[in-house]
Amino acid sequence: MVRLTTSDGTARLVLADPASANALGETMVHALTAAFDAIDRDPEVRVVVMSGEGETFSSGAPRELLLRLAAGELRPADIVLPRLLLDCSVPVVAAMAGHATGGGFALGLAADIVLIAEDSRYGFTFMNLGFTPGMGTTMLCEHVLSAAVAHELLYTGELRRGRRFAGSGINHVLPRRQVEIAAMDLAARIAEKPRQAVTALKRTLSLPRRRAFETSVTQESLMHQITLTAASRLIEDSYVE
Repeated sequence: MVRLTTSDGTARLVLADPASANALGETMVHALTAAFDAIDRDPEVRVVVMSGEGETFSSGAPRELLLRLAAGELRPADIVLPRLLLDCSVPVVAAMAGHATGGGFALGLAADIVLIAEDSRYGFTFMNLGFTPGMGTTMLCEHVLSAAVAHELLYTGELRRGRRFAGSGINHVLPRRQVEIAAMDLAARIAEKPRQAVTALKRTLSLPRRRAFETSVTQESLMHQITLTAASRLIEDSYVE
């Protein structure tokens, strides 16, 4: 599900389940949790580059997980993947060369530096399935995108080509073939710095986003109590086996 390699102070973390479009199912969640735990325990790592194998960086939560949420078998507050990136002791660079939708896009936007591709599609599809956004998206996205752009995407569920995000707050919008190259170049420059300095700066710069995330998770859980149960039929109808 996940490949993790380290070299010269850089950890490369690859979501490696292209058959599912790198969906954030339970197995992927456990694999990502284990990977970030290993990163935090490695004193040589000073930066992480996270990418996705195949055409899609991540398609977000699979149908089975959404149906469990709608049925009350799983609490929305349990879906806190962005916390892995926010709490990581070193900066995370998200190289989203492929498409990223729903929770997949939210996961990438939790990174410290974000790169996307001009022709890939990105957006928040929660409302298309009849329920309000989760994973801290309601506040996290405003720390990367302008509030106006973030709110429009959250309301409409629109998927936009990467080029339309130029000037919106995304760090780099590049041709797809250049995304990972640029991400590794950024990582190499960060990896040259002392780990103690890198980790201290990460704690300071990420503090507003970590606080916003915890606040938004609470608010989103309240919205989900209202919207998720009613959305179960739409969730079933919106996915094709």
